[in-house]
Amino acid sequence: MKSPLNHTPNPWALLPLGVFLVSYVCVSVIAGDFYKMPITVAFVLTSIVAIAISKGGRLSNRVEQFCRGAANTNIMLMVLIFILAGAFAQTATAMGAVESTVNLALSLLPPNLLVAGIFLAACFISISVGTSVGTIVALAPVAAGIASRTHIAEGLMLGATVGGAMFGDNLSFISDTTIVATRTQGCKMSDKFKVNIRIIWPVALITGILYLWMGMGNHTAYEAGPIEWIKVIPYLIVLITAICGVNVMVVLFIGILLTGITGLYTNSFDIWGWTGAMGEGMTNMGELIIVTLLAGGVLEMIRFNGGIDWIIEKLTSRIRSARGAEGSIAALVSFADVCTANNTIALIMSGPIAKDIADKYNVDPRKSASILDTFSCVVQGIIPYGAQLLMASGLGMVSPITIMQYLYYPYLLCIGAILAIIFRYPQRYSR
Repeated sequence: MKSPLNHTPNPWALLPLGVFLVSYVCVSVIAGDFYKMPITVAFVLTSIVAIAISKGGRLSNRVEQFCRGAANTNIMLMVLIFILAGAFAQTATAMGAVESTVNLALSLLPPNLLVAGIFLAACFISISVGTSVGTIVALAPVAAGIASRTHIAEGLMLGATVGGAMFGDNLSFISDTTIVATRTQGCKMSDKFKVNIRIIWPVALITGILYLWMGMGNHTAYEAGPIEWIKVIPYLIVLITAICGVNVMVVLFIGILLTGITGLYTNSFDIWGWTGAMGEGMTNMGELIIVTLLAGGVLEMIRFNGGIDWIIEKLTSRIRSARGAEGSIAALVSFADVCTANNTIALIMSGPIAKDIADKYNVDPRKSASILDTFSCVVQGIIPYGAQLLMASGLGMVSPITIMQYLYYPYLLCIGAILAIIFRYPQRYSR
């Protein structure tokens, strides 16, 4: 007979997060090199601790619980997206689509506008498609390609891509986070948008100006090279289908098919070159897939053993005013996202609790929905084991920490959202 698992609030359930921070972040800082400690090794150590401290009875029961978290539907969906994204990215590279698209961008934009241009493009695409992952899949290879042809840091280009992607994830009407936030708080998406845009537009403007200022020092002389338009067309179709709201997996499948057909037509590769490129791309995503599966198992153990319940209990016990209620809602969804690495799931978990807090302390549901969505996107955009940074780092072949130092938009958005809570902004939606 299986022993019952502990569901009561338990601070010790958060220990695996501490192990991860020490084994990956702290060790890397001390070593002065974020490539010294592989993130996969850090997550294996974290997984061992998560299983060891769990109160799930026999070891077999605890391992089974860990595996259920790793095989979560959302985790497996992310794995499938990673596989398709890897196949598309490598096929597009082998066919020459990335090189031609980079040449097109370099021919249209002067050197000092490249970073700001990538950020603006990511903002536009993400608000159109409502998905940050889809935006990163479409733009990260181009951003990395531009960086390799100029003296711009690759982490900076990818950071601008991720920041712009989170802009739309937070603001788009078709974003999962917008839908969940408004439904759990009981308000219209248009009303939540009105609150959100007042907080977000100054942050986006400052970020754009910052990228413009940083680009002013880049006057690298480069030759754009020839643009083979037939090789750009598959990328343009991928962007258009993404903007039209087509499912990201369908978009990636279309991309793989079109780049393959174009590659065969232009003799960029033969049929075995195409299949070889797809296989290589899938293999290149191995580390991301391993991290995603291990993270899913670890985070499920934290949730199942009462870690999230404990932090919720502590947060809700300290509320004294509407301002405090808004701050608690922000902290609640932020912590849930740290523990789930999925902002949609974090919103589903914390939304009903946030609604109770908002009703009790007279917080406008439009404001609470905005806070939930904004802080979930802030955290999702900066955690090194989230899908967004893992995808960007995998496609750009750099460490997630390398990108984190350039995530100006999520950091500034966090500051702006905190100030909005402190100063009760916008006044109209702060009772």
